Amino acid sequence: MARRVCVALLLVVLSIYAGATLAGHAQQQEQHRRLHREADPTQQSFADVERFRALFESSERDAWQKPFEVIRALGVQPGATVADIGAGTGYFARRWAMAVGREGTVFAADFEPNMVVELRASAERDGLANLIPVLASADDPRLPDGTADLIFICNTWHHIADRVAYARRLKRDLAPGGRVVIVDFYKRALPVGPPPPHKLTAAEVQTEFEAAGYRPTKQIDELLPYQYVLVFEPTS
Repeated sequence: MARRVCVALLLVVLSIYAGATLAGHAQQQEQHRRLHREADPTQQSFADVERFRALFESSERDAWQKPFEVIRALGVQPGATVADIGAGTGYFARRWAMAVGREGTVFAADFEPNMVVELRASAERDGLANLIPVLASADDPRLPDGTADLIFICNTWHHIADRVAYARRLKRDLAPGGRVVIVDFYKRALPVGPPPPHKLTAAEVQTEFEAAGYRPTKQIDELLPYQYVLVFEPTS
């Protein structure tokens, strides 16, 4: 009898724990979706850096974004110049700065002035002299012409208004042989990212870049659980 009571109590405890865990996970998902909606430059600003740092720099993001694996998969060599557009608080930009080394350069571009201040403070705090913050415009990343071996746009492409025109504009920033990389969310219900209507399929992104005068050179689907990685090169 006592054993049955103990088992019953254990089941009740496990049930309560599971319910609390699921509720907490659901709350985190909703917070992520809400913050992502508010991060949409057509709706809100990124001015509250502290608020968005919780989203952009969370340990939960590391598990699904896999930043070091993404960087390795793209094969960027030390000494290269990388432009991270929509760099936010520098989540990827800092890692790119370590990957390209002291002889390389990372331009971390964002259109929100407070984010650029945060990028500068982060670079100085981490001793990353090769990380250069750039205050971008909504339709122009303000990069030096002809310098970027890789333009990296993560979780940002779906925010851009006239994407075909923007892709054409990026050609001017690429060095000879340069590439543009898009990392964005699959267009379906996911625990992270914007609602499905705000997302773009990989095919839609490819169509946009082809219209802008690029050719796809690589697509990585198996690396990240919620996102595709697309690589493009200009055709002219």
